[in-house]
Amino acid sequence: MKLLLDFFPIILFFVAFKIWGIYAATAVAIVATVGQIGWLRYKTGKVEPMQWVSLGVIVLFGGATIVAHNDTFIKWKPTVLYWLMAGTLAAGQLFFRKNLLKSLMGSQMELPDAAWRVTNWSWIVFFTAMGVLNLWVAFNFDTDTWVNFKLFGGLGLMAVFVVVQALYLGRYMKADEAPKS
Repeated sequence: MKLLLDFFPIILFFVAFKIWGIYAATAVAIVATVGQIGWLRYKTGKVEPMQWVSLGVIVLFGGATIVAHNDTFIKWKPTVLYWLMAGTLAAGQLFFRKNLLKSLMGSQMELPDAAWRVTNWSWIVFFTAMGVLNLWVAFNFDTDTWVNFKLFGGLGLMAVFVVVQALYLGRYMKADEAPKS
């Protein structure tokens, strides 16, 4: 359910784009993100910081797209989010000597510090590369291709990356001991 809620705005953006075009789709994405945040706040009483950042970025870049009637702004939005995530993870590691992924997920899995470091840096590289790739697609192909890439390409690459991460992290997971008879 959480996964569906996370992808709710992008799915609505995609459907609205196919029916009404980029400007209506942008407005739908803004409303869907506001609705998503409102629902999370109502249902759980809290909203993650990255979700607030995402809301701010969609309102800023989506609003600029609608007001200026220029789709360049909305095409920059995924890159800005990717680079904010990469920058946050890198700043945590480099300036504060804190692995933010370990802080977020350390209670869910036990890994050696070296594995946490590799995981953190691989996410930084992935987010940075996704930002560059988004811009390349956005400015070398038509808007329809970019929207398709945003949904299918972006999510597909994320899924592949997560599987590769899981395979890497699987080496460090301790198997539960079998019950003794």
